[in-house]
Amino acid sequence: MFVTAAHAQAAGAPSGAASIASFLPLVLIFVIMYFLMIRPQQKRMKEHRALIEALKKGDEVVTQGGLVGKITSIRDNELEVEIAPGVKVRVIRSTITGLVNRTQPAAANN
Repeated sequence: MFVTAAHAQAAGAPSGAASIASFLPLVLIFVIMYFLMIRPQQKRMKEHRALIEALKKGDEVVTQGGLVGKITSIRDNELEVEIAPGVKVRVIRSTITGLVNRTQPAAANN
């Protein structure tokens, strides 16, 4: 009567180009995420690691807590930082976030 018979069509298997095109947006998102997030973070981590390894006695540093002080001694994984005359604190090496002043090597007397 008013109801017509619905005939299902057999869906063909996607071709090679269609399957690649369906993954293209995912690949583009990954590439964009790599260049905008992952790569800059790796670069920052590499710079921080170099900063931490280059610390030496006499350098003036800033900690993650915002303390500014001068390094008085260096141990394996911690530093002793003088934040005021006679006030020394021990901090973990990785909590150093910046370098205020780097000590210059003494000039050779000629």
